[in-house]
Amino acid sequence: MIRVPAKHREAGDIGAMQPILEMRNITKTFPGVKALTDVNLSVMPAEIHAVVGENGAGKSTLMKVLSGVYPSGTFDGEILFEGTPQNFRTISDSEHTGIVIIHQELALVPLLSIAENIFLGQETARHGVIDWFEAFARTKELLGKVGLKEHPNTLITNIGTGKQQLVEIAKALNKKVKLLILDEPTSSLNETDSNALLELLKGFRAQGISCILITHKLNEVLKVADRITVIRDGKTVDTLDTHTAKVSEDRIIKAMVGRELSERYPPREAKITNTILEVKNWNVFHPLHSDRQVIKNVNMTVRGGEVVGIAGLMGAGRTEFAMSLFGRAYGQKISGEAHVHGKLADVSTIPKAMEAGLAYATEDRKTYGLVLIDHIKHNITLANLDGVSTRGVLDDLNELTVANKYRRDLAIRSSSVYQQTVNLSGGNQQKVVLSKWLFSGPDVLILDEPTRGIDVGAKFEIYGIINKLAEAGKAVIVISSEMPELLGITDRIYVMNEGRFVGEMPTKEASQEAIMRTIMKSWEH
Repeated sequence: MIRVPAKHREAGDIGAMQPILEMRNITKTFPGVKALTDVNLSVMPAEIHAVVGENGAGKSTLMKVLSGVYPSGTFDGEILFEGTPQNFRTISDSEHTGIVIIHQELALVPLLSIAENIFLGQETARHGVIDWFEAFARTKELLGKVGLKEHPNTLITNIGTGKQQLVEIAKALNKKVKLLILDEPTSSLNETDSNALLELLKGFRAQGISCILITHKLNEVLKVADRITVIRDGKTVDTLDTHTAKVSEDRIIKAMVGRELSERYPPREAKITNTILEVKNWNVFHPLHSDRQVIKNVNMTVRGGEVVGIAGLMGAGRTEFAMSLFGRAYGQKISGEAHVHGKLADVSTIPKAMEAGLAYATEDRKTYGLVLIDHIKHNITLANLDGVSTRGVLDDLNELTVANKYRRDLAIRSSSVYQQTVNLSGGNQQKVVLSKWLFSGPDVLILDEPTRGIDVGAKFEIYGIINKLAEAGKAVIVISSEMPELLGITDRIYVMNEGRFVGEMPTKEASQEAIMRTIMKSWEH
């Protein structure tokens, strides 16, 4: 393993070193689309190298070229690893060389144990029989390296997302990784788990392992990255050295979007009217464990033209509350009342909740928000087929008109409304989800992590859509793990912890410190 003296890493003195990876003039073309044009990327030994760019800029395509998902011969340019030209035909080829990629959607089997997942496909066998003693011993050793104390027999489904991410990294270490690629590794993690993962990457760097970090969280990039490569519209536009130059989030954003983004959050003047939604004494129990109460006596109000945020740590119960309110999509033994426009609303099923005027945009748009293999047109009208039907028969021309309207109004970037949603960038997929619920004609929109996995430019567009919804008199609830986001787009914030609302404050009086203090105080009582 290549080790680089700490003094060189800290000083950023990498000029004399040979790159462990060089990607030269990479060009990748799909039918009718040039995804990458002469992209260059070099990664040094024992370096954390961030790759940033807007959704659709070409970051994932570049990593698929590197890892063998797009095999040699399907793109132009060359790849050198440890000075040797490479022609990866499969993912296995790149892994055997020491390049391992961990995708945003983790590739673990939930009902297999940690040990079984780590050795899946590379089992420790003797004479055709798996040596479980060796597998368990090796698993314990690998888990120790990533800071996990779980037993190798523990099922993946029984550990949280943060620990699953660490299991993926342990699996990579078992493959004798030299270059670890992480695609949005902290998108589903809370701040504590995110910081622990970033510290782990620093530890790998000290051991001589290089890392490519793909993330939209620019504050994390500035915490750990030695160099940053910015990709825009399929081209390399800049490489920044954090050791030799002063690099700020604003500078990175300007390179990403090609312009100054003076305001992260579009300004608006709130025109708040009467109460639209009132929730009283809302209680929810776990869907499988009937004795475990998840939501405890929640009360909230949201007025027309108001954007209300729900802040809290991972596991506070925010999503569970939202889903239980939207047609009891989560939980059992649900009690409490929901009033819409002052009248008791029946929200006992999803169709009834929609009829009462509620809409819920899930945090997991790819699994629950969209039919990825279907096109934009069908996804937009899916929640309100009656709106494009005549006497129970779907009116294709009407559906096309509606889909084109929302594509235009929400600036969905696509070739047409017949493009499959799986081929859209994250930001455009989210716009399709919002279009679907807007077409259902709701009075109350619950947006759960509406900008997760979306770049800064697309986030600004989503915030603009939220503003327009509020201006139209809708009641908007935003659940977000990014406190700056809540502080930037809401009028009022509820603070949630362990299934309870433990605080409420006008946004103009709120701060990250005030929110955290409210959470900490709730633990003291």
